[in-house]
Amino acid sequence: MRTIILFLVISLLEIFPQQKVADELINAVITNYNRVKDYEVDVEIKVDVDFLKVPESKAKIFFKQPDKIRLKSEGFALLPKEGLDFSPAALTRKVYTAIYEQDVMLNGIKTSLVKIIPVGEQSNIILSTLWIDPVNKVIRKVESTTKTNGTFTIELFYTDSFKFPLPEKMVFSFNIDKLNLPKAFSSDGTPPSKRKRLPDAPTKGNVIVKYLNYKVNIGIPDSVFEEKQ
Repeated sequence: MRTIILFLVISLLEIFPQQKVADELINAVITNYNRVKDYEVDVEIKVDVDFLKVPESKAKIFFKQPDKIRLKSEGFALLPKEGLDFSPAALTRKVYTAIYEQDVMLNGIKTSLVKIIPVGEQSNIILSTLWIDPVNKVIRKVESTTKTNGTFTIELFYTDSFKFPLPEKMVFSFNIDKLNLPKAFSSDGTPPSKRKRLPDAPTKGNVIVKYLNYKVNIGIPDSVFEEKQ
């Protein structure tokens, strides 16, 4: 019995420092991102799904703290809901446990691997893994496993000298078998045309988003996010 108690105590002592490091990394990223009060940005969206023919599109995204976001497009714009809001706070708005695992290299950049486990059943996400850049205090990659839509990955790329923690490019990768296309996407206009999928067709799809002409902290009014009747 004493051996079991001792083992539990040692295990807890090992987990607590990991949690503290993870929380410090996440809080540093959120504090850095909170410097962005709002932004407006042009986006170019390319959908790479073999059996789903979608033309490249352009749109504009508006964001305002803490969680107001709007995609505006004159035509059809296909963008995953999970990838629309890449703010770190979006991953931590609900109760969670965070654990630091190790430092790993990602595209030549040293990152800290942090696991986020939502507490309770209020989230569709079961587990998220974050690749955090501790020097620039940004998230470089996110991999999330969901209850209903399989696993998706978001990889974020930044310019060499960025003033605000906002990416110049995002690659959203998902499992076609699990994601319900096109309902799982935010759209404006007529839906994309579908082609018959072959049995040996790839099971993965990508959405590549390029961000252009950021306008940050310009005082975007709340009316921009109100639905037009």
